[in-house]
Amino acid sequence: MSGGPAMGAGPAMGDGPLAGIRVLEAGHILSGPYATMLLADLGAEVTKIEPPGGDLSRQVSDAYFASLNRGKRSVRLDLTSAAGQARLGELAAGSHALLVNMKPSAIRRLGLTYDALRRWNERLVCVAMTGFGLDAGDEPAFDYVIQAATGVAALTGEPGGPPVLPGYSSADNSAGIAAALGLLAQIISGRGGQVEVSLRDVMLSQLNYRASAYLNEGTEPRRLPSGAHSYYVPAQLFPTGDGHLALFITHDRFWKAFTAEAGIEGYPAMAERAAHREEVVALVTAALAADTAWSWERRLRPLGVPAAAVRTLPEALAATPEMIVSAGGYRLVGTPVRVAGHVPRYGPPPRLGEHGGLADHS
Repeated sequence: MSGGPAMGAGPAMGDGPLAGIRVLEAGHILSGPYATMLLADLGAEVTKIEPPGGDLSRQVSDAYFASLNRGKRSVRLDLTSAAGQARLGELAAGSHALLVNMKPSAIRRLGLTYDALRRWNERLVCVAMTGFGLDAGDEPAFDYVIQAATGVAALTGEPGGPPVLPGYSSADNSAGIAAALGLLAQIISGRGGQVEVSLRDVMLSQLNYRASAYLNEGTEPRRLPSGAHSYYVPAQLFPTGDGHLALFITHDRFWKAFTAEAGIEGYPAMAERAAHREEVVALVTAALAADTAWSWERRLRPLGVPAAAVRTLPEALAATPEMIVSAGGYRLVGTPVRVAGHVPRYGPPPRLGEHGGLADHS
């Protein structure tokens, strides 16, 4: 087969904007599965190609697996066998895209590239998610390694202190979003082909204005106390009478509203505040000590001032019950993409091989 399915051809698989789009995923753990879950939430039919032992994330916990694989199908294949390769070709012939996150050598060895699969479907979009690029070798590229390698960890933490990592997998998740975008862009083009997304490149891209300041102005990134923004003042975390408050004042209107409420004066212009960072921060810190973080949030938000009390994850989830969904008995965070007229249907995570593969021949 060489023509492949036309975009949107065939009966709809669901009621989302991606209904009719069929995506194969040969992914594991986080970045690849997260990318395809976003697509499934929007109505794509996602078939997860799992090795005989299953996605490694099944070994972490059932809830972990569900958080990245709701609403998918599972086919269990041994891609090192002739039978597994034949079945892969059959699946590719009827699909719009294949997304894989593995080491480059494994991607090629298992025939998961466009060059290997185009004989089955010339319009197939093949997305390879790797640490450093499909031609860059197999160096270990876990999330935390990428954050260290791209300067993210060095930018995080207090001045003079050790580098710090965030409490979640920011590189994996960010790469997943970029991969989903690349996959859809190539499908829309109407052409098959190879798409590459590397975790390293994604994180460097997300350092946009930091990198631009260095490349164009020679300004080397530096850490500021309390996570302060490099340009805007005051824009950082502040201690209060009880708890911490994130205050993010960018332009003068915000500052005017804040100072009126806080009972302080001076530094009306953005450039003036930036030039007197330490004095402004000291002034704001003293004012915020007079009330609690939660009270400041309630006082400042109606005035349009960007401010939020620092919440724990349980507190944040309790404050946004609309984001909690049910998928096969699991309570999960729903899709961040809202499409007018579309109500996502969150299916359960699949059982290993639930939709075919090795189990058919056992």
